[in-house]
Amino acid sequence: MRWDNLSENPTGDTVLFGTDAVTTRTFDTPEFRGITFHEVRARSIVNRVPGASRMPFEWTVNPYRGCTHACVYCFARKTHSYLDLDTGLGFDSQIVVKINAPDLLRRQLASPRWQGAHIAMGTNVDCYQRAEGRYQLMPGIISALRDHANPFSILTKGTLILRDLDLLLQAAEVTDVGISVSVGFTDRELWRTVEPGTPAPERRLDVVRTLTDHGIGCGVLMAPVIPFLGDHPDELRATVRAIAASGATSVTPLVLHLRPGAREWFMAWLNRHHPHLVRRYERLYADGAYAPKWYQRRITRQVHELADEFGIGPARRGAPRRIATPPPVPPERQPSERQPSEPGPTQLTLL
Repeated sequence: MRWDNLSENPTGDTVLFGTDAVTTRTFDTPEFRGITFHEVRARSIVNRVPGASRMPFEWTVNPYRGCTHACVYCFARKTHSYLDLDTGLGFDSQIVVKINAPDLLRRQLASPRWQGAHIAMGTNVDCYQRAEGRYQLMPGIISALRDHANPFSILTKGTLILRDLDLLLQAAEVTDVGISVSVGFTDRELWRTVEPGTPAPERRLDVVRTLTDHGIGCGVLMAPVIPFLGDHPDELRATVRAIAASGATSVTPLVLHLRPGAREWFMAWLNRHHPHLVRRYERLYADGAYAPKWYQRRITRQVHELADEFGIGPARRGAPRRIATPPPVPPERQPSERQPSEPGPTQLTLL
């Protein structure tokens, strides 16, 4: 593996760690069986987001590479190729752990060159994936940010974030703390096949509920909305209703995007599980990684209308009302029968 070539970005010159800093481990426990951990001592932990990125922040911290959540659509799969690691099963089972991340972050925050900019976490791979239960890097990271009153945000699909609730509350007393949980759909069959290593959607919404009950506002990134599988109006309604019932402060929809690395893995999964949808995906994503603007606008409009109906989102001030979750309603049509319709103009909000 090309450890010496791993840099802050694929074309950068700064080596983050060398071959002599890598220790490879496996653990014979049920939750980690079949997973290999590459423990590294990083040389840098605060990374600048490339200028061409659509992300609304400039700096990130990523204590892990690779992710046992094994989401078939994960856009970060491509990053494993920089190490000559497989972007499919290798991304799910070969996890790079930056074991010195907390100490390194504390030193970088103390540097006179650091100006206290917002730091985003969980934007590449989940910092609360299963590996965090063993390595426990996030308590040290949050403590460092708290001690320096440095604003930060976390995006996660993991319930393990509740372990650090006290630290998050302490940090929120001295700086801006933003928490978002990713829940793209509530369909359990879809969840089991596309996000097999993640907690169930209802468990993630329990995280939203707990954080909100403790005074930490928590939004939901409704991502990804998966075309022809998770975009039926009944599914969108059920998901937004469940999000409202959790007490989320906002809901932001994001349609599936398929970058190189993720695209090949997702399309192979689609061919195995839903072969009748392959041609439709090839047409929908014919122009690149993103679904057409008209489709994104349609989904965004539908979700925003539902959010307004259920009393959540940026248009509402104060605490959101919680909506009682009704019994599940059988879908009216099979996914293969769902046809996209041409929408009217609306504003697209990605993040």
